Amino acid sequence: MKHLIEMVELHKAGAANGIYAVCSAHPLVLEAAIRFAGDSHTALLVEATSNQVDQFGGYTGMTPADFHGFVSQLAERLNFPLSQLILGGDHLGPNRWQNLTASEAMANADDLIKSYVAAGFTKIHLDCSMSCEDDPVPLTDEIVAERAARLAKIAEQARREHFGESDLVYIIGTEVPVPGGAHEALTELEVTTPEAARATLEAHRLAFEKQGLADIWPRIIGLVVQPGVEFDNTHVIDYRPEKAVALSEMVNAYDSLVFEAHSTDYQTPQALRQLVKDHFAILKVGPALTFALREALFSLAAIEEELLPAKASSGLRQVLESVMLDRPEYWQSHYHGDGNARRLARGYSYSDRVRYYWPDSQIDDAFERLVRNLADEPIPLPLVSQYLPLQYRKVREEALKATPRELIIDHIQDILRQYHAACQGTSSHNA
Repeated sequence: MKHLIEMVELHKAGAANGIYAVCSAHPLVLEAAIRFAGDSHTALLVEATSNQVDQFGGYTGMTPADFHGFVSQLAERLNFPLSQLILGGDHLGPNRWQNLTASEAMANADDLIKSYVAAGFTKIHLDCSMSCEDDPVPLTDEIVAERAARLAKIAEQARREHFGESDLVYIIGTEVPVPGGAHEALTELEVTTPEAARATLEAHRLAFEKQGLADIWPRIIGLVVQPGVEFDNTHVIDYRPEKAVALSEMVNAYDSLVFEAHSTDYQTPQALRQLVKDHFAILKVGPALTFALREALFSLAAIEEELLPAKASSGLRQVLESVMLDRPEYWQSHYHGDGNARRLARGYSYSDRVRYYWPDSQIDDAFERLVRNLADEPIPLPLVSQYLPLQYRKVREEALKATPRELIIDHIQDILRQYHAACQGTSSHNA
């Protein structure tokens, strides 16, 4: 994948540039990202995770081919060139099937990889770090690498079968804690040691050689490590560059490799920029984008309550709360404390478990009604100022229309602007 290979080459040449990955399946988040990339004249990396999208549909109900078609159609509708769109698969391996035996889980992982590659995904994160039902805990580097190499061989075969030759790029390794935000309160994280990072790379190099894949090593462009960033429901652990000095320097020994940093959501703009400078050149962002979407929708719901009688309002927040209480499976193991603490977490947690509920038909109907209600008449500027002050300034400057969709899109793009700035480096046209 030439965009990513060129990004790594520039970074290794000292450009201090990077790329961010949008990890979301929400149509408004994706529209915001596509429009922003189009306006910025940059490539856009969009990623699906193995729990969102798989050969059985994942929690989004989409297979990899469905997701590829969904994003591609959205890009075409928004006049974004498909040549600038990169699709990646995240945590591809037995993650979804840890309750099965290793043999059963890996058979499913084989099909998962095939389906992602056949659908046209070109950035593949091989992650076999999770223990299955009959596995030791934790797995050794050798077992993890052996399984990853097995999947890489399948990926290469599938790419050649469907597209003639393979130009896939790979990410290996995994972060700690689990993807998507920590379940428990955090105070500090252990940064991956250089020794552990080298051991992961060496184990994978040997395993790839055993599978006859030594020639694809230059296309392994990223190693997932823990730079010391994470978030839980109410706290963010900020990047401390002084704690990652040794890890940052270690990657200089590898000509075609940078680090990939997961869970960078909610980091400050300064921290994001420093991460890229310190060779964490691929920044993943997901919950922060749907968190911004939720902020915008709650603000619009508050404006609606000011303008309309209750019987005419969408009741978005009440509908959302009702559905989350009726179907607690996506939040109950993540949110703790008394009833009020859990209520606040459902609406406002950094973990943003709300994102799993937006596709619900009742919530979607309330969302559509909210947008219709506020689109009929111009939203009074004082209310925009009260509830969406960052957008108010742009509206007053006539840089933004005060319509519901445009206010939502711009609020999401405020997050994307931070990532874009962090990834510019000295070669902004290639970021």
